Amino acid sequence: MHILVLNGPNLNLLGTREPDVYGRDTLADIEAACQTLASELGVTVAFEQSNHEGAMVDALHAARTGANGVILNAGAYTHTSVALRDAISATGLSVIELHLSNTHAREPFRHVSMIAPVCSGVIQGFGAMGYGLALRAMVAHIGTRSA
Repeated sequence: MHILVLNGPNLNLLGTREPDVYGRDTLADIEAACQTLASELGVTVAFEQSNHEGAMVDALHAARTGANGVILNAGAYTHTSVALRDAISATGLSVIELHLSNTHAREPFRHVSMIAPVCSGVIQGFGAMGYGLALRAMVAHIGTRSA
């Protein structure tokens, strides 16, 4: 089983960008923790991060032939991107929407997700730990779909 972890805009600044909101873990810290967990779970993971919407759409399209599922932290594109929503739908893959913060406890414009209706599930508000939760959830979800 192979899972793509796709991170969107500004997530390359984790650890220094608003640490009171997003935590002090860097994206490299999160990726290392996911690699360790993936090994324990017997799956492989690949990571991509882009600040560009089109590159994220391209990554989702490419995942159709190389991944069994996608964990997607689309950042601010969550609330604005019909293009990402359409790309998720086009893949036919299970996608888990992920956020470090609880978007419902933040500004009102963050309360609406354009992508949640086409995702298998949403995990948010648990900081960096959410990536591990999402990875475990994806492995379990894909396992039940193929059983």
